[in-house]
Amino acid sequence: MTKHTARLRVRRGTADEPQPRYEEFALPFEPGTTVLDALIAIRRQQDPSLAIRYSCINANVCKECLIAIDGVIDYACTTRLRDDKVMTLEPLPGKPLLRDLVTEIRPPRERLK
Repeated sequence: MTKHTARLRVRRGTADEPQPRYEEFALPFEPGTTVLDALIAIRRQQDPSLAIRYSCINANVCKECLIAIDGVIDYACTTRLRDDKVMTLEPLPGKPLLRDLVTEIRPPRERLK
């Protein structure tokens, strides 16, 4: 199979930082590779400090890997990589940011305990 190269522009930082920063990663991939596969590979091979969240008990059920992909909220576990452009990955908008792509996802009533 032909290897392709994905370019991912990932928003980095914490809620305490005044301005988010973006870091670009490039990695080879096979057709069918997901954004989540790429993020896991980046953590293992390029930058272990990258904060991501996933559970993957069953695709599209846990909602742990929801992020903004090119401005559209989608599952990292089912979105396929593309090699025709840089893909921008950002945390969920409107949710408190913890770090990088990880946001607070618990409903407000659960935080009251």
